[in-house]
Amino acid sequence: MENFLDYQGRNIILSIISSIIMLTSTSVFSQNNVLPEQLPRPVIDSYELSIKPSLDGDILNDSAWNNVIPATGFTQVQPNLGAPASQKTEVYMGFTDDAVYIGLVAYDENPQNIIVSNSRRDSGLDETDSFRVVIDGLLDRQNGFVFGTNPAGQEFDGQVIKEGGGGSSNFGSGAGAFNKEWNGSWEVVSKITDFGWTSEIEIPFSTLRYGKGKDQVWGINFQRNIRYNNEVSFWAPLSQQRKIHRVSAAGTVKGITAPSQRNLQITPYFLGTSADGGASAKSNTNSEVGVDFKYSITPSLTLDATVNTDFAQVEVDEQVVNLDRFSIKLPEKRPFFLENAAQFSVGNGSEAELFFSRRIGITGGNQVPINGGMRVSGKVNDKTNVGLLHMDVDGISGIAPGNKFTVARVNQEFANRSSIGALIVDRQGDGSISDSSVTDQNQTYAIDGQWGYNDDLLFSGWVARTKTPGKTDKDGGFSLKMNYDSGEWVGRANYTEIEDNFNPEVGFLSRKNYKKEQYYIMRRYRPADSYGLLEVRPHVMLMNYNDFNGFKETGFDHYDIHWEFKNGYRIDTGMNVTTQGVKQAFDIVNDVTIQPGTYDHKEAQIVFHTNKAAPLSFSIRNYIGGRFGGDRKSIQPTITYRFGENFTSEFSVKHNNYDLPVGSFVTNLTKLRLSYSFTPKMLLQALVQHNSGDDTVSTNFRFSWLQTATSGLYIIYNEFDDSSFGALPKSKEFSIKYSYMFDALK
Repeated sequence: MENFLDYQGRNIILSIISSIIMLTSTSVFSQNNVLPEQLPRPVIDSYELSIKPSLDGDILNDSAWNNVIPATGFTQVQPNLGAPASQKTEVYMGFTDDAVYIGLVAYDENPQNIIVSNSRRDSGLDETDSFRVVIDGLLDRQNGFVFGTNPAGQEFDGQVIKEGGGGSSNFGSGAGAFNKEWNGSWEVVSKITDFGWTSEIEIPFSTLRYGKGKDQVWGINFQRNIRYNNEVSFWAPLSQQRKIHRVSAAGTVKGITAPSQRNLQITPYFLGTSADGGASAKSNTNSEVGVDFKYSITPSLTLDATVNTDFAQVEVDEQVVNLDRFSIKLPEKRPFFLENAAQFSVGNGSEAELFFSRRIGITGGNQVPINGGMRVSGKVNDKTNVGLLHMDVDGISGIAPGNKFTVARVNQEFANRSSIGALIVDRQGDGSISDSSVTDQNQTYAIDGQWGYNDDLLFSGWVARTKTPGKTDKDGGFSLKMNYDSGEWVGRANYTEIEDNFNPEVGFLSRKNYKKEQYYIMRRYRPADSYGLLEVRPHVMLMNYNDFNGFKETGFDHYDIHWEFKNGYRIDTGMNVTTQGVKQAFDIVNDVTIQPGTYDHKEAQIVFHTNKAAPLSFSIRNYIGGRFGGDRKSIQPTITYRFGENFTSEFSVKHNNYDLPVGSFVTNLTKLRLSYSFTPKMLLQALVQHNSGDDTVSTNFRFSWLQTATSGLYIIYNEFDDSSFGALPKSKEFSIKYSYMFDALK
């Protein structure tokens, strides 16, 4: 296999990619030369409602909507770019003194074909009939909130920062993100009818951020997905590469009269915990109380405070198997740190992030008590974003020192997605571990910015230094990026340097002491009618990490073609040319040590997905080739099954089989995820994980009955069983948490 990939395989894939690029070089819009985003932006009027809607989904029979003129005229981006939507959609907008209301009538000539795949809060909306709205209340054309639902009344929301960074949820990119973990307080009711489906949405003004003044003008766009024919359409037309996060191309809503916000949300909680096994010789019970506050200083600037912070309701981390010598980032899931998280983010996502909130209150994967903290975030005028975070974290004797963390951030926005900003991160330890508070500290200083040249081209970058006692030289880092994304072409370039003593202790580094170059080019092609294909995406990526002496630690050349079909199937056919430069021996697993040297290999990469909207779907990812002087087979199958919109399940295995000159081994990471939604606000979940390499089994059960998106009743059971030699006894923990949110000024 590897000999074939060494010459013939690479030439065949490059020939196919070159042929597709040459055959499809004519623009989809070459005939009329008008891109969807160059068309006039639509406008909708919002009406003051004399009575509050019933919020039962029956819009056409609700007198509250009688005099409201709906928005219509949606335009496809998929499957037929620029064509009118195949089904009629009407969107009504109104408001009262307290909330904005959105009414949806999604007509469908074949309502029996409506697909509803989930009702669990924040589950994806791409594999179900769905509706989404983005609201840019500050009209800065860069940021906003997304609210979405489906015919089951699911609640989906998220926060758009700098137009979503291409839809990524990966903070730290320095060029925007979509924070799908943001949770707002709002209500929705949906129903399926004999003419399609309908939905009524109530969004309190207190959930939104908007500018000063009574009369408001907001940016807005609507998206409808019709899943059975794989159709995606927008009210304000977008190009095929755009998502609803493209706030600069949104339409406009006029006529809203908004109140001057002065709300104070208080959320007290009670937590009871019983633990047994693990490091403890006997059973322990514990109870705690705490409280969170949220105060709107202005409609666009918010103060959050927390006392005796607890995150018992957060799902456990998913296990990973690290078969390399570089660090792997685990995601932040704690609600307090997720709102406006991208406002504090500077760096390269999952690689060199200058602030990473998991460094606060988590040590070695275990929670450290947080005494309290506060955060001020938002806008002080139309274009200036500010953020200030301070947290006081208790210590654990002999394990972690007490720390005070402070993060300060300012960012000034300009036209055409441009901005410039600064970041300061400070950690002050109490010296309980190092025996000196003078040396138990760390600071990071950074400047970042981005420049949008036109609608498709964006340049961004950052430069930073750190200050650590005992490390005085080679303590800097910087990165420069170029991103081009048009309807047909995607091109990216990135150059990064991280010096050996660069040490953002409240950030994340996957590695140090390197110079990185990365180049990427992709062509999007939508054939008129060929073998059921929706889109073909040939692409090439070249990436190298070298140290400052020129030694190549990592090389990764990726040649691939994605074949996406109208029926929801997808096949990726690619190959990788890899280099692993090992300077120091390391244990890839116990008793198998990789020796210093340079290892050059090739591997085939084959990915296959069936239709994810079907009740039963399957995907598999395969890597077959060389690694560290031997052979590697990595096979990752996933099976997903759902029953109606209430029950979903997913079973996955990550199988690695290494046959190396220094030894052979097999690892399997198996996960079973189950979810049952009694209602959109009442949910039972289970996550069971088995890691054969560590011989561990972890189990997490969570029951939630939500009052709001972030408050309610939580019942949690965690179990961890380590069967390896000399391991601690099986640990069990049972917790009950109840929190209740109320507005003290109402």
